Amino acid sequence: MSEQTNVIPETMTAIEITEPGGPEVLQATTRPVPRPKENEVLIQIAAAGVNGPDVMQRKGQYAPPPGASDIPGLEVSGVIVAVGTKVQRVKPGDHVAALIPGGGYAQYCVADEINVLPLPPELSLIEAAALPETFMTVWLNMFQRGQFKAGDIILIHGGASGIGTTATMLAKAFCATKIITTVGSEAHRQASLKLGADVAILYKEEDFVDAVHRETNGHGADIILDIVAGDYVARNYAAAAMNGRIVQIGVIGGVAKEVNLFPMLSKRLTHLGSTLRSRTPEEKAGLINALTENVLPLIETGSVKPQVFKTFPLTQASEAHRMLDASAHIGKVVLVMEQ
Repeated sequence: MSEQTNVIPETMTAIEITEPGGPEVLQATTRPVPRPKENEVLIQIAAAGVNGPDVMQRKGQYAPPPGASDIPGLEVSGVIVAVGTKVQRVKPGDHVAALIPGGGYAQYCVADEINVLPLPPELSLIEAAALPETFMTVWLNMFQRGQFKAGDIILIHGGASGIGTTATMLAKAFCATKIITTVGSEAHRQASLKLGADVAILYKEEDFVDAVHRETNGHGADIILDIVAGDYVARNYAAAAMNGRIVQIGVIGGVAKEVNLFPMLSKRLTHLGSTLRSRTPEEKAGLINALTENVLPLIETGSVKPQVFKTFPLTQASEAHRMLDASAHIGKVVLVMEQ
């Protein structure tokens, strides 16, 4: 380390996954404070976002990339307290958000300096912790891979989730013709409409395929963002417009066991999928640059803002996961560090 702001402890409190399972397997433990490599910074974490990939990792369904911390947590905010010898872009004392491949459920973490995002003054540290993973996932999948453009009709599954609320706000900001979401409750429906959805479908009460065709006069959705998979895959093909794009962001509904591919052929559909976590620091840096150019100005004007639903102390990470498992949240759940 070349520079630091204060005495850094040898150990920290972190949350580990004791074994694959339910929220109860998230347990507080003591770990060594990581030390930054030459191109990394050490962040004293103020807050950490809780995301779907964390839940999958807890269940044993999403292993960390090689070399990444086994501690869950992919996005954090806080203060840089030390930097590696080759770090040039940021310095100790800077308030930042960061995208990391793991290690966020802790009092300290390391991050590659090119994956660190200086904070707009309009965001609190808690709001900033809800920014990197979700906004970059949406930008990557909706805009870069899904090629969303002004005038598109978009269907967003999980409209009340962190991904869903972010995609709704950005679809509105970038001039979708119609934004349709699927939600699980009346409270979620009202929240989705308030954020900019034109139609929010209660998927437990109405088939979203029929609703999409009704609301689009038979046209269908030009782009579909799906965190579900399972039987939604075939139904997405039915709901899609000619030349539609389906972007698979998650698979919380499990495996698509039987899919008739003929609608994909007849409608000339494109079905894409990707994850953010396994991308290289350089690829993530490109996304951060795109976010800085295209989204931060919207945050600065207040037209787009991370939606934080509830915060939990770090040691109550299991309670945060119970909330995600129950789909009881609207937007993001964030862990905050006990100082």
